[in-house]
Amino acid sequence: MMILSDQLRYPIGSFEPNTSASSDSRQQLIRQISGISAALRLLVRNLTFEQLQVPYRQGGWCIQQIIHHMADNDMNAYLRLKRALTEEQPKASSYREDLFAELNDYSDASIELSIALLEALHNRLVIVLKSLSEDQFQRTLQTGLLGIITIDIAVQRFEWHNRHHMAQIQSLIERMGW
Repeated sequence: MMILSDQLRYPIGSFEPNTSASSDSRQQLIRQISGISAALRLLVRNLTFEQLQVPYRQGGWCIQQIIHHMADNDMNAYLRLKRALTEEQPKASSYREDLFAELNDYSDASIELSIALLEALHNRLVIVLKSLSEDQFQRTLQTGLLGIITIDIAVQRFEWHNRHHMAQIQSLIERMGW
């Protein structure tokens, strides 16, 4: 049985925003964000250097690149969120993630550096998120991909993005029998 490319690329499906998020659902997201780095560290703990170099799908990034990308993405997302809290509907900057993945830190840096960076970023983000009022979750920012979104949606996308990449890694580990 052949696995379709979209199933490999989006093992948890596409991002679907919850436009009527509740306080309880936000608290659940915050708890999930606080556990991402530990879950990622556990997921890849037994992988060898060679296994980290295997792409999760044909034409896709290797596990090491995915982990470094997660850290780069979350640094950008964290700053976008803080700008949305301190500016009126800021335009979120984007970056060439494909070209970032070609830089030597993606090949030469230990994945532990990016996992530790994720841990620190997520700890800071959780502190900010726990302090937000209902009104602050409704502040907006402009993105190239999703258009004008609320902080509520941005946080959902943040959490989804991490689960998405962890599912890509998990899927590869299972397919390879590691």
